Amino acid sequence: MIVAFSVSPSGGPPAGSEPDSVHTAVAAAVKVVRDSGLPNRTSSMFTEIEGEWDDVMAVVKAATEAVAPFGRRVSLVLKADIRPGHTGELDGKIERLERALGDA
Repeated sequence: MIVAFSVSPSGGPPAGSEPDSVHTAVAAAVKVVRDSGLPNRTSSMFTEIEGEWDDVMAVVKAATEAVAPFGRRVSLVLKADIRPGHTGELDGKIERLERALGDA
């Protein structure tokens, strides 16, 4: 499966803490993803990660937990492409798209 997700703190900094930029919180989440060893890619809006259901969801959960200290609440947006028996689709989908654009 491929999961595209975005996680960020919301509601302002926790009571008694110093304000911080959202990019610091997002960096904490992306570090969790990159340290997971699963294929991944980060763009300006989402982080994509590919693997088995339980592995991917464990990383999304850990990334969400990494953001929690930066806000009073956490916003998580998630989209999944669940296609059993397929791997390498993080790059494969883009390669097929680029070939189609070249043929157009």
